[in-house]
Order: sequence, then structure tokens, then C-alpha cells
Amino acid sequence: MMEATGPVAKRILVTGGSGLVGRAIEKVVADGEGQPDEKWIFVSSRDADLTNAAETKALFEQHKPTHVIHLAAMVGGLFKNIRYNLDFWRRNVHINDNVLHTAYEMGVQKVVSCLSTCIFPDKTTYPIDESMIHNGPPHSSNFGYSYAKRMIDIQNRGYFEQHGCRFTAVIPTNVFGPHDNFNIEDGHVLPGLIHKVYLAKQTSSALTVWGTGKPRRQFIYSLDLARLFLWVLREYDEVEPIILSVGEEDEVSIREAAEVIMEAMDFRGELVFDTTKADGQFKKTASNAKLQRYLPGFQFTPFRQAVKETCAWFSANYANARK
Repeated sequence: MMEATGPVAKRILVTGGSGLVGRAIEKVVADGEGQPDEKWIFVSSRDADLTNAAETKALFEQHKPTHVIHLAAMVGGLFKNIRYNLDFWRRNVHINDNVLHTAYEMGVQKVVSCLSTCIFPDKTTYPIDESMIHNGPPHSSNFGYSYAKRMIDIQNRGYFEQHGCRFTAVIPTNVFGPHDNFNIEDGHVLPGLIHKVYLAKQTSSALTVWGTGKPRRQFIYSLDLARLFLWVLREYDEVEPIILSVGEEDEVSIREAAEVIMEAMDFRGELVFDTTKADGQFKKTASNAKLQRYLPGFQFTPFRQAVKETCAWFSANYANARK
């Protein structure tokens, strides 16, 4: 019997492999969570332009995946989304259609795509759950990105009903961790705050946070999300998406997040809120009840510890991380 050293049963292609979540999956796999019958292949936009159908097909023919984790997307923070809604819609629709249709054509057994809680309706009741994705328009600030991501769910349903494909999607809340986009203009709130605290500390100035600091968010550490992605790939058999998040009780305000970062980076300066800047959505509380039903014992990294690790990574990798 040559099971362990025998042929690889699963060839797992990860698109968007150089991003925040891709790097986290790569680390978790390298740190012992991978299985002997799995070959992991991480690709980025340098390997293929996924908005191009021919390049997508060539990539799949080269790697012959049996499974795909689809993370690739055009992403950005609030202010970038407001400016480029059309671009976010078109590029993401092209990427998603090329990846899913090529996976179908090549007989891929399972695709797990990554959605986002910003796809949920703007006018809704809380907490939001998996059944509510299509119950009304998303927030107008990022409608292009949100609708493009919602269409993955529509497409997954279509491939299942017409062709029996096991294509599904996960919906993480706000992800953060090493290898994030720490760009202050275009990044998301937590990495942007980390960069701002770093600079305020360097220049001995006050920390200025955009908005009131009152909006609330659920943050998930990228390494926790990576462990959950492996579970979804191997065990989760529904086509319906699943929210991957800490519980509702672990929601934190932007002010609290800033204070945790200040503590982690030992910043003792003043905290100031620029209320002339937009807050975005006040809250997007998501229910993780479905995840709890499947994995009642899953241990999330405590927020303070995860922030501390992320701040340490940013400080150690400042030259590259701030780009």
C-alpha cells in the first residue's frame, strides 16, 4: 500500500493566492494543516489575467485542478469603491464568470468562492444571515462590487441545477491579518488604522480617525478564516453560502478597534475623530449560527492577540507592507 506517497488525489488551485486570505491559507497549509493527498497551487494576477477567458483556460490546463478556492477579485476601500463602481462591477463579473465556467468545463469537483458581507442589503434587519443576500439593494457606496459578488451565488445555483456542480461560496466578515493592504487611501479600516497609528507614533502626532468611530464591525483574523476555508473545501457540501465570522457579541466599534491597535503598538498620543469624513454603513452584524451548528467547538483567535500579531507583522515588514 502506497497511499501517502502515491498519486495526489486533490490538486487545489487558489486564485488570488498572493492576497491577504491566500497568504493565510498558504501559511496554515505549510504549518501542518495540509493533507498528504493534497497538492496546493497558489496563483496571482502575475500568473494569469482572469478577466481574460483564454488566459484563465490556459492556467487551468497548466495546473489541472480538481478543486478551486477562488479568492481573486478587484477590491478596495470605501473611497475607491465610490469612485469606480462600474470598474468594480465589470472586472469582477469577468473574473468570476471565467473562473467558474472554466472550472465547469474542466470537470473541477468543487469550487469555493469568497464573497463579502458588504453584499447584503443596505436596508435590512439584524443580524443578517445567509438567506438574506438578495433581499434588496446593497449599500450604494459599493454597488458594483456587491452585485458582482452576489452573482457568484446566482451562478453557483445555476451550475448546480443545470450541471450538478458542487460550487459554493463563503461570506467572511471584515478580514485582517499579515499581508493585508495597509494603504491608507484604498485599504480597509483595520489595516488603514494600523498604518495610521504607526505613522502617528513615528511623528509623535495625534491619531486622526476618519468618521465618528461609532460604526461597528465583526473582524475575523485571516489565519482563522484560512482554517475555516480548509474545512469548507473538505467537509461543507451545501451550494448555499455560509457566513464565516465571529459571533455577534464580538462586534467592535471603530473607536474600540483603534484603541486596541494603539495598545498593541504602545502608542500614547491623542485620539481624534474627523467627523467631516463619511462613516459608511453603521453596522453589518452577521449571524454565525450556521457555522456554529456545523463547528460548535471552533476556537477563534482573541481579537487583541490577532491585532497584536498583525501589528507586529506590519512593523517588521513596513517597507513592503505600506504599499
